[in-house]
Amino acid sequence: MHLDVLDLRNFYYRTQLGRAAQRAIRDRMLALWPATGPQLAGLTVAGFGFAVPLLRPYLESARRVIGLMPAGQGVMPWPAGMPNVSVLCEEARWPLETGRVDRLVVMHGLETSDNSEALMEECWRVLGPGGRALFIVPNRAGLWAPRETTPFGFGKPYTLGQLDQLARRSGFVPERHSGALYIPPSQRRFWLRSAAMWERVGTRVSGALASGVIMLEVSKQVHARHNSGLGARVRRPLSILEGAVKPVSDPV
Repeated sequence: MHLDVLDLRNFYYRTQLGRAAQRAIRDRMLALWPATGPQLAGLTVAGFGFAVPLLRPYLESARRVIGLMPAGQGVMPWPAGMPNVSVLCEEARWPLETGRVDRLVVMHGLETSDNSEALMEECWRVLGPGGRALFIVPNRAGLWAPRETTPFGFGKPYTLGQLDQLARRSGFVPERHSGALYIPPSQRRFWLRSAAMWERVGTRVSGALASGVIMLEVSKQVHARHNSGLGARVRRPLSILEGAVKPVSDPV
C-alpha cells in the first residue's frame, strides 16, 4: 500500500527531519552518480515512487528527467516553478518505451509495492542495455523502519541480502551498495544540527552503525546471442549435380 503523495510532500519539504533525510540520501546518491560531467548530456534519468526529491541535481545536466508516481500514491506537479516532468502511472505499466531509461532511482516504491516481482520486471524493461538502477529501501536493522512517524516506517523493510536476492532474481547484476540516515528519526535540535557529522561517521564505520536506508546499485547486462550452425550464409548453394549431363534413355 503506497503512502499518499501529500504526506510524502509534507515530510520532505515542510519538516526539518524530512529535509535532513532528503539531503543525507541525495548526497550518498550523488557520490555514486555525480550530477556533473559531459556523460550526462545524453542520458535519460527517471525516478519511481517518490524519488523526485533526489532528482533535482540532474535537471540541468541530463537530457531528460522523468518522475513516475504510482496511482496508489497520487501525483503532484514537479519541479516547482519549472515545466512539469512528473506523471501518474500504474505500478507495473509505465508510459515509457522499452530500453528508454539510462539511470533509474526507486524510492518509496519497492517496499510499499503490492507486487514487487512485477515492479522489478518493469524496471528491467525500461532500462537500456548497460543502464543502472538505484533501489533505496528501509533497512530492517535500522532505527527508521520501526517508527511510523516517517515514510520509512511503512511497507516491507529489507536486509541487504534480501534486496540483493530480489535484484538477482529479476535479472539485474548488483554492482555497489551503500547506506544513509545514520541519525535517529528525531525532531530534536541536537540530532538535526549534527546530521551531517553522523552521516560522515556512519559511512566510515557502517559495519558498526545501522543505516536507516539501504541503497543498492544494479546494472542491466544483456548478453549477445550466439548463432548455431554455419557462421556465414551461403548466397548461392551448390548443387551436387551441377554440370552433370542429363541421362539419355536407349531406344527400344
